[in-house]
Amino acid sequence: MELIDLFIFGLAFIFIRLWWRHWSVTGGRPKNLPPGPPGWPFVGNLIQVILQRRHFIFIVRELRKIYGPIFTMQMGQRTMVIVTDSKLIHEALVQRGPTFASRPADSPIRLVFSVGKCAINSAEYGPLWRTLRKNFVTELITPTRVKQCSWIRKWAIENHMKRIKREGFETGSLELMSNCRLTICSILICLCFGAKISEERIKKIESILKDVMLITSPKLPDFLPILTLLFRREMKEAKALRKKQLECLVPLIKNRRAFVEKGENPNPNQEMVSPIGAAYIDSLFGLEPETRGPLGEEECVTLCSEVISAGTDTSATTVEWAMLHLVINQEIQEKLYQEIVGIVGKNGDIKEEDVERMPYLDAVIKETFRRHPPSHFLLSHAAIKDTELGGYTIPAGAYVEFYTAWITENPDIWSDPSEFRPERFLHGDGVGVDVTGTRAVKMLPFGAGRRICPAWNLGILHISLLIAKMVQAFKWLPVPDAPPDPAETYAFTVVMKNPLKAVILPRY
Repeated sequence: MELIDLFIFGLAFIFIRLWWRHWSVTGGRPKNLPPGPPGWPFVGNLIQVILQRRHFIFIVRELRKIYGPIFTMQMGQRTMVIVTDSKLIHEALVQRGPTFASRPADSPIRLVFSVGKCAINSAEYGPLWRTLRKNFVTELITPTRVKQCSWIRKWAIENHMKRIKREGFETGSLELMSNCRLTICSILICLCFGAKISEERIKKIESILKDVMLITSPKLPDFLPILTLLFRREMKEAKALRKKQLECLVPLIKNRRAFVEKGENPNPNQEMVSPIGAAYIDSLFGLEPETRGPLGEEECVTLCSEVISAGTDTSATTVEWAMLHLVINQEIQEKLYQEIVGIVGKNGDIKEEDVERMPYLDAVIKETFRRHPPSHFLLSHAAIKDTELGGYTIPAGAYVEFYTAWITENPDIWSDPSEFRPERFLHGDGVGVDVTGTRAVKMLPFGAGRRICPAWNLGILHISLLIAKMVQAFKWLPVPDAPPDPAETYAFTVVMKNPLKAVILPRY
């Protein structure tokens, strides 16, 4: 009996040894996947990443130097193919867009908030995604709709200017990020629900949606869904937050539905101020995707939250980074001010068509996107079938992560990439650069191909109006003895670790 036990133990040892060797070389992956760091059994590279106690982007930068422009990491049950090369990114997203246009499986926590992936960002490439995206584009970002809703931006930005003036003069300085988030969030809430609501309610919605973004960011349970039962506390927290989100937004949906059903005219003294058909939610009431049928209140909450969250974070972050450089470099700020004055005058009203005639403002914004991309990765993509990229096999359903920050740092693409120099987009290596990546990938603030952010033009409009209005009205200066700190941190988007504070002086 002892010999049999020894024999079984020996076989088990040999099996474990061979299994370990297989995992350490391939992470349990097919042989033709891109190369990558050796992993551990079951968890792959997950524990190695956790033990480094650094943000994932710093690990990716180092692995790129070792394994090249495309490599693989096995993060628990997730097979992640990370692509960092501009030509490979262009090939995948633009030249072969449909092949890489899907999304991988969502984590249990993300599914709580997406109602089974019923969202433009997370839906798999197919009929549901096409229906939702087409409806969004038609109802929210056509030139006719953008023009029809220009009064919303005018109202919100006027309030913004009054608020920062009051804060700046009463306290001696102001914090920009919180003000920009509040303003952009108020615009998007009105675009979605056709409603003007109090700043207190806007702040509450903004806070809840920020928590939603943070709780749905990648966490340990996402990489090991087989152990979901061990993460009951995280799931309980997610469901409690979803309940708060519904309690906050469902009343707006119900009020808007009642307004639409009664066929009332908007009253500026009431909550509902947009005419019937002008609010995004109006289009969702009658929408029936073929794979789901009529949308309920939960789906409407998810779709409107998606618009508000994505538009608020990226736009407010970009405005803050742009204003940081205007505060640091007064020469750039003065040049922008002179352009604004030359087009609308010192006290002229800046209209939406005016910012389209400001090339230096456009250059400042593009340089901000290049120097401070809202995110270092695009949202996860997935191939719809087994395919090849860069000579390697990409399995269907694997997480394909496009690391786009390296592109904007690459000295082979950009001269002096660490410098903030808007002039490069007027006469330099930025002339003719396409921010959508259609012609070539040199920067991708909005993604590219089938999954490009459909509202990227609207986002640039909000950013342009805010910066132009603020620079026209005030001179922005650093707080004495407290210069701005450009250190970064991650909060869904890449933001300033210490929010920008500045002194404002009225221009006479």
